[in-house]
Amino acid sequence: MIILLKFVCKIKAKIIKNKSIPEDLNTRIGYLTEISELINNYFCENKSNWISKLEKAVNEAENYNPWFTKKNIHNVLRYWANKLNDKSLIEWTNKYNFHKTDTSVAIIMAGNFPLAGFHDFICVLLSGNKIIVKPSSDDKILICFFIDFLKDSFSELKDCIYISDEKLSDFEMVIATGSNNTFNYFEYYFRDKKSILRKNRNSIAILDGKETKVQLTSLARDIFQYFGLGCRNVSKIFIPVGYDLLKLKNYFKEFEDIIFHNKYSNNYNYHKTIKIMNNEKFIDNEYFILTESDEFSPPISIVNYQYYKDIKEVQEIIEENQNRLQCVVSHCKIKNSVEFGETQNPKLYDYADNIDTFDFLLTK
Repeated sequence: MIILLKFVCKIKAKIIKNKSIPEDLNTRIGYLTEISELINNYFCENKSNWISKLEKAVNEAENYNPWFTKKNIHNVLRYWANKLNDKSLIEWTNKYNFHKTDTSVAIIMAGNFPLAGFHDFICVLLSGNKIIVKPSSDDKILICFFIDFLKDSFSELKDCIYISDEKLSDFEMVIATGSNNTFNYFEYYFRDKKSILRKNRNSIAILDGKETKVQLTSLARDIFQYFGLGCRNVSKIFIPVGYDLLKLKNYFKEFEDIIFHNKYSNNYNYHKTIKIMNNEKFIDNEYFILTESDEFSPPISIVNYQYYKDIKEVQEIIEENQNRLQCVVSHCKIKNSVEFGETQNPKLYDYADNIDTFDFLLTK
């Protein structure tokens, strides 16, 4: 079976050179609105062959990757169902000059949360370029499902979207997302290709003590949704000297059941034990740990915090670490800050690392 799959992939890699995605942008937008309609029908519990297949894909993804709980998968699906509508897609694409293209773009996807690479996929599809997808081993099932759905629903796409499990070849451009370790590999391997290369980033929140109950409750979503595994998840908070950290636990109660997730609980217990053994100071909140640190990237179940005396101190830290940060959450006057509770609800034009993917794809 594996040998057969490799053979089919190689054949498709050759066929893809002679095929093109339709030039009409409205046609390409229509591909994505079909995905939105499928997901909406899934949640309405309408029955069809593809909805049954989506149900199966959701269950398989949950069973394959313990971090992909059904709740988190559903959060992602609802997000895309809401975003992939005619109005939003037309407004998003209107400012770009789309032109005929016959380029193959490779997408190396992350798998830290469900459909992490889907935004890159829809950008390449809308740009009219052909697509070679290398899914993460942690997130193959869902992305492959939607690719299969598109190719089955629109025959003209069958030889324009290719899924590869092998070494990538026959592409002119690449979008690759990975860890800090894989980034060095990306830089070397794709040194002769036009590329967007991404590595680890983190998000922070800046509090001044004047936040409302709603804002602090919303901050919990920014921290804990997807178990804090996304680059848009807040992993560190900046607080003024004298801030009462103990009150945060009460505002974050919506996510206290996270401790009953086996893998998360294992991480929490492990890191708590290590800190006790090393006689480190920390604040135990029973389902997450607060640690004072200058670092942006704590392990799972830990949220770092850092005191400040003047908000200008934090602004300087942000300026110095722009290439390490994805989002800044605050109601303070911070440039490009995100509202509380909105880090996992980005606009379609909120590009990763603040690099416009369409500009990259449409500029020769």
